[in-house]
Amino acid sequence: MNNADFLPFASEIARDAGALLLQHFQRVAVEYKGDYDIVTAADRASEDLVVGRLKSRYPSHSIVAEEGTGVDRDSEYVWYVDPLDGTTNFAHNVPVFSVSIGLEKNGERIVGVVYDPSRDEFFTAEKGSGAYLNNRRIKVSTIATAEAGLFASGFPAHMRNIDGNIHYFHQISALTHGGRRFGSAALDLCWVACGRLEGFWEFGLKSWDVSAGLAINAEAGGRVTDMAGGPYRSGEGHMAATNGLVHDEMLALFARISRGEMIAHTPSVQEL
Repeated sequence: MNNADFLPFASEIARDAGALLLQHFQRVAVEYKGDYDIVTAADRASEDLVVGRLKSRYPSHSIVAEEGTGVDRDSEYVWYVDPLDGTTNFAHNVPVFSVSIGLEKNGERIVGVVYDPSRDEFFTAEKGSGAYLNNRRIKVSTIATAEAGLFASGFPAHMRNIDGNIHYFHQISALTHGGRRFGSAALDLCWVACGRLEGFWEFGLKSWDVSAGLAINAEAGGRVTDMAGGPYRSGEGHMAATNGLVHDEMLALFARISRGEMIAHTPSVQEL
């Protein structure tokens, strides 16, 4: 099998899926998976397009896709597909969403493609060949302190009323140049890769959320671990991805926050 085909083909599919999403954008009907998770006709149409073409081109490969149309083969190659990362934004007509396609070989990330159709920004990476935004080489930022950095995180739709990440978000936002919540983990990872953000963390992400973005971040010089500094495997537990320079400082902050320390002062109403 010619590995050189993987990135061009995934890129072609992602562009077509992004164009399809734009056809649905601002004309979408919303459904719910369970109590909170949104799904739209656009999610399903995009996944049908991506998965259908991957199956046709690589019938022996496994595919893991968010809406469940993938296939489980006995293959060293596994594709991870998020046909619409940022569905909540999409459903509310907020133009921050993406198509994410990652490929792993024996558990190693070898290809990542993330397409933001609303800005026509195309992030790609192939192991050992660097990371690119619209064919321009990208690198993580050179900011070396958390205090000077900009960070992003996300919050799950389920159990959002008791999500403990709000404590991390509050403290990190107060101790750094700022915290942001954009609503697309794939784009957050790409924005770390191209230097717009110094780091991103989140709990409970799925493999299809991060496989492509992590491949891109790694090729741009970034670093990823779990939030305690251990190895991170796609779709497991909690994750921290940074430019590398602020990583150890961020892990130390996470450790203090997890112990319940209130590092940043919370002002009273009277102080505001």
